[in-house]
Amino acid sequence: MCGIAGIFRATGVGEADRASLKAMLCAMPHRGPDGQGTFVDGPVTMGMVRLSIIDLAGGQQPLYNEDKSVTLVCNGEVYNFVELRAELERRGHRFRTSSDCETVAHLYEEHGDDFVQHLRGMYAGALWDAKRQRLVVFRDRLGEKPLYVYEADGVVVFASELRTLMAGAASSGGIPPELDAAAINDYFHFAYPVEPLTPFKHVRKLRAGHLLVLERDEAGKVRSTERSYWNLLDAPALDGDPRQLVEQQLDEVSRLIIRSDVPVGVALSSGLDSSLIALLAARAAKETGKGEIHAFTVGYKGRPECDERADAKALADHLGIPFHPIEIDEREMLDQFVDMVIARDDPIADISGQGYFAVARASRQAGVPVLLLGHGGDELFWGYPWVRDAVKETERKRRFRSSRAKGFLSYSPFKSVAQMGGRRPWARSLGGLSHAWPTIRRDLRSPKGQCVFYDITPDFSRVAASTEWLFTRDFLSAVEQTPPHRWFTYESDPPRADLAATQQIIDIYLRENGFAQGDRLTMASSVEARLPLSDYRLAETVIGLRKTQRDDHLPPKHWLRQVMEDVLPPWVLTRPKRGFSPPTQTWVASLTAKFGHLLPEGELVQRGILRAEAAEKLVREGVRPGEIMPLVFKAAVLEIWLRRVLGR
Repeated sequence: MCGIAGIFRATGVGEADRASLKAMLCAMPHRGPDGQGTFVDGPVTMGMVRLSIIDLAGGQQPLYNEDKSVTLVCNGEVYNFVELRAELERRGHRFRTSSDCETVAHLYEEHGDDFVQHLRGMYAGALWDAKRQRLVVFRDRLGEKPLYVYEADGVVVFASELRTLMAGAASSGGIPPELDAAAINDYFHFAYPVEPLTPFKHVRKLRAGHLLVLERDEAGKVRSTERSYWNLLDAPALDGDPRQLVEQQLDEVSRLIIRSDVPVGVALSSGLDSSLIALLAARAAKETGKGEIHAFTVGYKGRPECDERADAKALADHLGIPFHPIEIDEREMLDQFVDMVIARDDPIADISGQGYFAVARASRQAGVPVLLLGHGGDELFWGYPWVRDAVKETERKRRFRSSRAKGFLSYSPFKSVAQMGGRRPWARSLGGLSHAWPTIRRDLRSPKGQCVFYDITPDFSRVAASTEWLFTRDFLSAVEQTPPHRWFTYESDPPRADLAATQQIIDIYLRENGFAQGDRLTMASSVEARLPLSDYRLAETVIGLRKTQRDDHLPPKHWLRQVMEDVLPPWVLTRPKRGFSPPTQTWVASLTAKFGHLLPEGELVQRGILRAEAAEKLVREGVRPGEIMPLVFKAAVLEIWLRRVLGR
């Protein structure tokens, strides 16, 4: 695990570029406290800062092939490096180190750009081919590791963090801090910008599962080619017993993911996903002689209902693994909130971030720099009821479009006069159908290839209903061509509704919220997060099975629970779902009270995003009872982020 950065200049890098690279590497010491390395050749200079996890003494980057014609910097872990190395050595390759990432350089020699097809893990890297004078920048399939890219006339700059990129682009004339209206609009609807957009117009994220190839053309300019090398929905259909096939993948990834030359821990809540991970990791560690797995659990002062320490300790004691409880109080959260907002790199309005922040800090202090997290279980196995509701809505919309007459009544069954309480209410509501009119109008107006998804959630709906009074006309005009529902639209015929929903929840919520927070808030304490339930082979298995046997009508997490029933104690399986959540409403209200005053004369108003009177209204209204992600909280987080990133 580390951070990487680099510059590709068609005319050749110079001293200013080297200075910019140095500035970028120095801007992310938290991602790499154990070393730094750089490389320069012709049009490219690149480097890395290292967090030592595998081959502590010899794994310093850059890494090379045998004749050093291939040079690599890479952020992440290649979980199947032992198997890859054995195969490459049989083919005659010679290794200089025991690093997992060195396999990437040799795979490129062997397979060209198809090297990525052989990797199982989380990674974002850059590979310089000196013979062909080309730079290959790549990112893992599901997008666990971040990579930001800035392209200007004749130069491309990339880095593991947005702040790092902004700090190091001086040699290219600097990156204009011009906000991207579509990304800001995404933020207010989702609580985070959605890939490939970033808050800044001239910076993008390299998409997950993509390669970016940079070369010099005959005119001395940069030739940039980006292509996808993997798509989740391309997974082949799979017959078989879901319990057996899912368990097989979990057993395999649990053995791979604990490979480390340093201690490994698990962020343990009372939930099913982290409980399963703790059990599988502890079992694999015992079988392979890797030592103990440590458990870290967050709790809250006063032990409110959301405090999970007692339940987590019960499982840790059952497994016989060391248990490290952490307590957060509201004052600590308020004092650290600004630092946590900035540590997430992208603006993300999710109150759960403080838990990741605290558990990673405790893990580092305990000398455990690798932490297993439970991301992926809910997203792959129907853990969120609203996602299944979205599947039903999409299918209803398709029936309506194919046969208006037959599909119309599915929105709201026609009711009798008696059911409506008399003729007058029956007439006013058109027999109950008027209540469904907003949904019907949405489906009439939306493109044919658009699925129903996040737009059914209250957070999204409130923003959609508030745009006229919340945002300025100039801002709305800027986003008019890229409405937020573009993320639910397919260019050709959309896939089956349940498959589309699985892809959407992974591409939007898991990647931009779960992965982003998991990576950034652990790396803020120089801790590497690993996500067993987000393994791409497990994801392909689920999609393959889903193509032959639908499971969205079954109880939540049915396939995963079948595996759990064989290994977890019954008292774990019967616990209610709580999620990795703090005292949400209390904290959000306290944060709004502390930071809301920044809005009326803040950056969002000055830059013509929020209407001044809207900002005042948000602060005046505060947090409504029952609100989880109120607009004022989203606005305050973005305001804090903007002020710090822009140095104000």
